[in-house]
Amino acid sequence: MNQNQEPSATLGDRIGRLRRPRGLTQEQLAEASGVSVELIRKLERNERETARMETQNKLARALGVPTSALIGDSANATVHREAGDDGEIGLIELRRVLTPARGLGGLVIGDDLEGSITVDGVTRSVRYTDELYHHDQYADVLRALPQLVTDARQLIRDVEGDDQATAYGLLSAAYRTAGKTLLQLRRLDLAHIALSASLDAAERSSDPNRVGAMAVRSMLWLLTRQARFSDAERLALVTADTIEPKFSRATPIQLANWGWLLLYSSAAAARDARPDDARAQLDAAEAGAVRLSQLMPVQWDDVEMGGFSLAKVGYMRTEAAVMAGEPGKALEIAAGIEPSTAPTPSCRNRHQLDLASANLQLGTSAGHAAANDVLLGLGRKAPTWLRNQRLAGDLVGQLAATRRRAMGEDLARLTALVGVDQQ
Repeated sequence: MNQNQEPSATLGDRIGRLRRPRGLTQEQLAEASGVSVELIRKLERNERETARMETQNKLARALGVPTSALIGDSANATVHREAGDDGEIGLIELRRVLTPARGLGGLVIGDDLEGSITVDGVTRSVRYTDELYHHDQYADVLRALPQLVTDARQLIRDVEGDDQATAYGLLSAAYRTAGKTLLQLRRLDLAHIALSASLDAAERSSDPNRVGAMAVRSMLWLLTRQARFSDAERLALVTADTIEPKFSRATPIQLANWGWLLLYSSAAAARDARPDDARAQLDAAEAGAVRLSQLMPVQWDDVEMGGFSLAKVGYMRTEAAVMAGEPGKALEIAAGIEPSTAPTPSCRNRHQLDLASANLQLGTSAGHAAANDVLLGLGRKAPTWLRNQRLAGDLVGQLAATRRRAMGEDLARLTALVGVDQQ
C-alpha cells in the first residue's frame, strides 16, 4: 500500500489535505472544479462521505492529482489479500451499499444524493466498471462500485416508464459486476447477496429473461465455487430451458446467454464426476456456438456476449478432460482449438491454468517444464488475476514440491505471488 495514503481518512479529509497546501479556499476550489461549494463544505465536514465518480474526477483535476489520491488505496489491500478477514477495509463501502443499516419501520440509513443523474451517465459507468473488471483492475472496481450502485438506485427514483425499466437493467448490471468481483476475491457470501440483488432488479427490467440470464450465469459460478454442483447444474438447465432460442431466429446475445448456461452446467457435471453428462451439455453448447459463428459479426467484447464462442467451448472441453483425469486428451483438445480473441482475458487465463494442470498430471519432466512455463507466463501477464485463483496456488504448490534442485528466482517470486509456502 502507498504509505502516503490513509485508508481510514474520509474523502473530505483527503480533499482538505490536498486543498489547503495549494492555498485554495473552498470557494476557489468550487470555481476551479465546477463542484458546488456547498457539497465541498459537506464533504470536508464529513457531513457527506461519498460523491459520484464524476464529481471526484472534477475535484481531482482542479487539485492537480489523480482521482486515486481522493479515493484512497485501501482496496489494494483487499485485492492483494493483505487486510485479512478481520480487516477488510477495502470492502467497507461496498458492504455499506449491499447490506445497508436497517431499522424499525423500514428505516434505511444511507447518503443523501446530490444532483440529477441520467440513463446515459449510468450506462457509461456500468460499461467502464465492467471494462476494469475484465482487465483485472479489481481494486479500481472496488473503488467504483459503491458509487455506481448508489447512482443506479437513484436513477430508478429519478425516472419513470420505459426509462425506469432500463434503470432496473442497469442496477442489475451494477450488482452483477459487484458479485463477479467479490467472487474473484473469494468473498462468496457477500457475492451471493450482490447476485441475488441483481436477479431481483432483473425481474423489473425491460427484458427479465435476457438481463436475468446474465445474473444467473454469475450465480452458477458462485454455486460451483461452493461445490454445490447439483444446485448449479439444475439451475443452469432449468434456466436454459426457459430461454432456449429458436436457432433460425436467435440473436447473438440470445445464443450466448443460452450457451453460457450450458457451459456452466457442464462444468458442474464435470466436477461432480459425471463426464458423460458434461460432454452432452458441451455438445449442445457447441451447436449454439456454431450457429453464432454463422451470423453477422458481433462486437465480441460486448459485456453480454462474455466471449461465448467455439474457442470457449473448446476451453471447457479441455477443462472437463482435466477434471476426468485425462491429461493427454485435454492437451490434444487444446491443441485443436482455433486461436481466438473472442473469449475474455480471464477465460483465456483460466484455460492456461487447465493446460498447466494437464501437464502436471502427465507426471513427466517435460510436463513439469511446460507447466512451469505456463505459470510463469501468467505471473508476468496477469499477476492480480493469478493471485486470486485458488487453483493457481494449488498448481504452484505442486510444482514447487516436485522441483529437484534449489528454487529459481522466477519460481520463488511466483510462490510468493500466490501465497505458497516455499519451504
